[in-house]
Amino acid sequence: MHEMSIAEGLMQILEDQAKTQCYSQVKTIWLEVGPLSAVEPEALLFCFDAVARGTLAENAQLKIIELPGMAWCMQCNQSVAITQRYDACHQCGSYQLTVTQGDELRIKELEVE
Repeated sequence: MHEMSIAEGLMQILEDQAKTQCYSQVKTIWLEVGPLSAVEPEALLFCFDAVARGTLAENAQLKIIELPGMAWCMQCNQSVAITQRYDACHQCGSYQLTVTQGDELRIKELEVE
C-alpha cells in the first residue's frame, strides 16, 4: 500500500512548512487527487489518520478534492474526459491521447494555527 508512504510524505511537508511558516497546528488540508495518480482516496484517508497521531496534524481533517481526468486527442483536436490511462477518445475512438489533467497529487490549501 503506497498510500502509507504518501501520507508520511505529506506529514513531512507539513512539518517542514511548520518550521518555515511558523505554525504549530494543522486544522484542515485540502489535497487534490486525480484518478490517474494511482492513489486510492479512502486508503489515503485511513493512512493519514494513522500517521498524524501525536503530530501537529493529529486532529486535522484531510479533505480530498477529486479532479477529473482529461486528455487532448491528437486525431480530433478535442479535450476529452478519461477515467484511466490508455482510454480511447470517446469522440473519434483514437488512442492518440495526451493526458492534460488527472494525474495530480498536490496540496491545494492548508488551514493552520
